[in-house]
Amino acid sequence: MSRQRKHQRPRKRMKKKYKIFLISVFLLLMLVIFGTIYGKKYLIPYFSQTHPSSSETSSRSVESSSQSKSDLPDVSTKDWNLILVNKDHKQEESNPQLTEVETVKVDSRIADALKQFLEAARKISPEQELNSGYRSVEEQKELYNETILTLEGSGFSREDAEREVQKQVQVPGASEHQTGLAVDMSVPSGQEEELAKQISEIAVEYGFILRYPDGKSDITGIDYENWHYRYVGVPSAKYIQSHNLVLEEYLKLLEAEGK
Repeated sequence: MSRQRKHQRPRKRMKKKYKIFLISVFLLLMLVIFGTIYGKKYLIPYFSQTHPSSSETSSRSVESSSQSKSDLPDVSTKDWNLILVNKDHKQEESNPQLTEVETVKVDSRIADALKQFLEAARKISPEQELNSGYRSVEEQKELYNETILTLEGSGFSREDAEREVQKQVQVPGASEHQTGLAVDMSVPSGQEEELAKQISEIAVEYGFILRYPDGKSDITGIDYENWHYRYVGVPSAKYIQSHNLVLEEYLKLLEAEGK
């Protein structure tokens, strides 16, 4: 009887070690995805973050927005800076007029605002840099396919690889980067949460919003990204932030008011 117990204990320890091994492999694969997205240079510490439930965040935003339609900015859903691009609203190549801001290109109409935003962000964290700006539909296609191939090479089926990739990378035609109105900003090692919070708070002063906030993936279709900013203009940015909305929710409010 004592021999059987001796044999059982090692088996239990082996099972526990095997589970830990599988979890480690999965996390490593996710880091590979992020490394691919950022040219194998930036590894975002996504899995070290705590995420509130989407339903809790969404319910808070619905309550807030329903109480404050009267203070909606005087803007229109047809305004160039409020264009919605996601998997349900794909866009053809728009070929915006571009201006280079440090290492990235953006729609010329937001270049000055971006420079001011970056300068303000560097007062909080001097190492902040722009990692990505305008990306053509063709470039998005290359990024999307490359990331899928990376996962397939790690043992994922095509279907599973696409499912995982689409949590972080938009399919071609569905990425905001093709508008020239979106940028990725972080420190080289990835954005720490405290820094991300401080920078997202000042972003609205320059017309930018954190496009994929925590707890809103059920609406945006994209997991939390504390480095991705989208230009929507100062009035809209301040309203979106103060009422805990994402762009999709904000546009629905405007549409409901005939704007």
